[in-house]
Amino acid sequence: MRRRRCGWPRAAPGSRSAGGEAIYLPVDVKRREDLVTLVGRACERYGKLDVLVSNAGVGPISLLDDLRVEDWEAMIDVNLKGFLYGIAAALPVFRQQGFGHFVTVISTSGLKIVPLQAVYAGTKNAVRTICEGLRQEAGGNLRVTGVSPGFVQTGFADSMTNPELRSQALQRMAEIGIPADAIARAIAFAIEQPADVDVGDIVVRPTAQG
Repeated sequence: MRRRRCGWPRAAPGSRSAGGEAIYLPVDVKRREDLVTLVGRACERYGKLDVLVSNAGVGPISLLDDLRVEDWEAMIDVNLKGFLYGIAAALPVFRQQGFGHFVTVISTSGLKIVPLQAVYAGTKNAVRTICEGLRQEAGGNLRVTGVSPGFVQTGFADSMTNPELRSQALQRMAEIGIPADAIARAIAFAIEQPADVDVGDIVVRPTAQG
């Protein structure tokens, strides 16, 4: 769910050469109906939904004194409500199938609270709490995994509205950021486990990150 764009029904570049198939669909996670459509298309095309990876996130961080209320609302709408909309779309499908796996990309920012990130970390900790509640309610057939990345080489800084903070984040990312496929491998590890093995929480960060 992270990047809100995908297209339908073209195959994603490179997927066939890797021995698989991928389709993509335009999605805005702030719109609940878009998540319902996404899940529906997956079931329509493949006959089932094995895994929902929730990866939507924005981080226009700032001091609370700056009163960037619109930025706070954006983080709540994408990071938290978008995640909940994914649950609402996939959970009935998983229940009907009798199997399914929620994988949610959270953040190390929810593990170590620092200035400028109060609201961002708040949304991530809310997601972490809901994931644990979902795990406890899921029963014996559904799996729930949270993956918390540290500095990763992505376009995440693009969502920062403060130019100075964006520049600092980009510099830090260039210095120690790990490639995005490190997170993909962690997700694949959780998915590849047998159905009776639920990997709860994974933290993946640069070795140099404090």
